[in-house]
Amino acid sequence: MANKRSSGWLIKSILVVCVISFLGLSIAPLLGNAFQRSPAGSQADGQADLSNDEEKLLREQAKGFELVLQREPGNQTALRSLMDIRLQLGEIEAVIPHLEKFAELNQDNGDYSVLLAQVKQQTGDREGAAQTYRTLLEANPGNLKALQGLVALLLQENRPTAAVSLLQDTLKLAPEANEAKPGTIDESSVQLILGQVYTEQKRYDEAVSVYDEVQEKNAQDFRPVLAKAIVFKTEGRDDGVYEPLFEQAMALAPDQYKDQIQQMANATNAPDGGAAEAVESSTPVEVPAE
Repeated sequence: MANKRSSGWLIKSILVVCVISFLGLSIAPLLGNAFQRSPAGSQADGQADLSNDEEKLLREQAKGFELVLQREPGNQTALRSLMDIRLQLGEIEAVIPHLEKFAELNQDNGDYSVLLAQVKQQTGDREGAAQTYRTLLEANPGNLKALQGLVALLLQENRPTAAVSLLQDTLKLAPEANEAKPGTIDESSVQLILGQVYTEQKRYDEAVSVYDEVQEKNAQDFRPVLAKAIVFKTEGRDDGVYEPLFEQAMALAPDQYKDQIQQMANATNAPDGGAAEAVESSTPVEVPAE
């Protein structure tokens, strides 16, 4: 049987790698490197790497952009620059009103609303984050980034039934929505997320059933094959069951993703803790939904 530490990582790996990486859900670049530099903690933590002169300069720049926004509330360059500065200073909560304005000015780009929800969640406002996700999904039920974000939030709140219901309801909407406007809801990608929720809940048979459905619709899609390989490894099945699936996923995947899949296959066979360490030390890739 797979050891506990490796199994825990394997379960999470589907949610993190197959969804975020393979569906391209990372949105941190919206605010440049500042969001990645910003801490998940307090303002003091954020300022730890800044000298007094650097902090003073940033605050002076912030005042300048605030003056610009007083005259021109819709100046997106000033909004973005001010958010960047606040993040560098570690003042994450101060970003929220500016990001809300930015999202309002760019309603055709749901990424900003998703980022707003993520920032709210990071600051502890889970209710506000959930409402932001739901508002976006009401307008665009097929927005995978919002769907993934809300599912992750529900799982964090230990509400797997609500997460499953959300995904099942989205799948029920898909035929009508796609008939009205083709491509509105990517059913296969939503099913993959559903399978990942089942896996997180150790409902392995249901997860594999969902992955089989995705694979039946598109035999060339490597994602459900890889997901099944990870599920079988998580369950502790022998090499003869999951290793061929890793190999099949490698054969089906585009060249730019083969290295990551190989790394996952190797990591799952690593000694205790090796899987987690291998992935943590790697750089995730972004892959668009197929």
